[in-house]
Amino acid sequence: MLLSKKIANDLDAISRATAPLWRLLANSRIFITGGTGFFGKWLLFALDRANREGAGIKITVLSRNPRSFLRQYPELADATGINLLEGDVRSFRFPEGEFTHVIHGATDANASLNSENPLLMFDTIVQGTRRVLDFAVQCRAKHFLMISSGAVYGRQPRNLPRLPEHYTGGADIADPLSAYAEAKRAAELLAQLYLHQKELPVIIARCFAFVGPFLNLDIHFAIGNFIRDGLAGGPIVVKGDGTTIRSYMYAADLVVWLLTILLKGQNGAAYNVGSDEEISIAGLAEEVSRAFPQAPEVIIAGKTSPGVAPDRYVPDISLARAELGLEVHGSLAEAIKRTVMWHTL
Repeated sequence: MLLSKKIANDLDAISRATAPLWRLLANSRIFITGGTGFFGKWLLFALDRANREGAGIKITVLSRNPRSFLRQYPELADATGINLLEGDVRSFRFPEGEFTHVIHGATDANASLNSENPLLMFDTIVQGTRRVLDFAVQCRAKHFLMISSGAVYGRQPRNLPRLPEHYTGGADIADPLSAYAEAKRAAELLAQLYLHQKELPVIIARCFAFVGPFLNLDIHFAIGNFIRDGLAGGPIVVKGDGTTIRSYMYAADLVVWLLTILLKGQNGAAYNVGSDEEISIAGLAEEVSRAFPQAPEVIIAGKTSPGVAPDRYVPDISLARAELGLEVHGSLAEAIKRTVMWHTL
């Protein structure tokens, strides 16, 4: 089955929600980094749908291995208006001409890289961002969306239910595992410097946790690991004590939020992107289990520490709601069911 058919209902929902925005993108030229990752695939399928409806958008996507990507996603190889440019985000050749929009989403968020080679993680994010910002200045971009991370806030205070954009915490700089978070902070600072010194219109999306088709099930994301375990028949294994608090946004909402922030967000502003509907990791495992006809067993491998408040990672999204009219649609249970269905069709 064509991948676009498998997510047809989601693409329909994205198209309806973003219909007022397409006139702002009509006949635009967009440059995307990170376009072959989880976020990027969703953006490309949504933009391809817009083109099929006459938007006339031309998209250039930076990729380290275009041929491999297009073999895996032949629909995008045949898509009108999508072109892949081979290169590394730190050193890519600047494509010619002007681009109206730049979406910078290239980041290897793999926890293994962060622990095994934090210098490479840091350099890829910071040097890559500087390279893309320089390109955006050269190509006279009118809109620059930097896809950042809620990791920039560091550990969420246990007495703070949700992280607002004005919270100024940060990761422990003495810990090498902070490479990803601190690199994202440095990248955000670079973006602000380009806004103030080079007048580049920059907007930042601080993304939290997500679920949906195209999500890699074999890296460090708990929800992906639980779905993988369920697809294998179980058991679904929670490696910790299950008390950690998270929240998850469905990928179709993610696309709507990113495009809205790109086109309607305030220059220099940072917006949290994610769900504020919190759930414990143990509760998440149970929710994933219920998404299967024969609910697999859930095993909690870790032991709780009495008197210790659980870690939290939940955004405050009131700014995006108030300024941009954005909302989270559908329940987490439905998002998980759609993701499971994607893998079983």
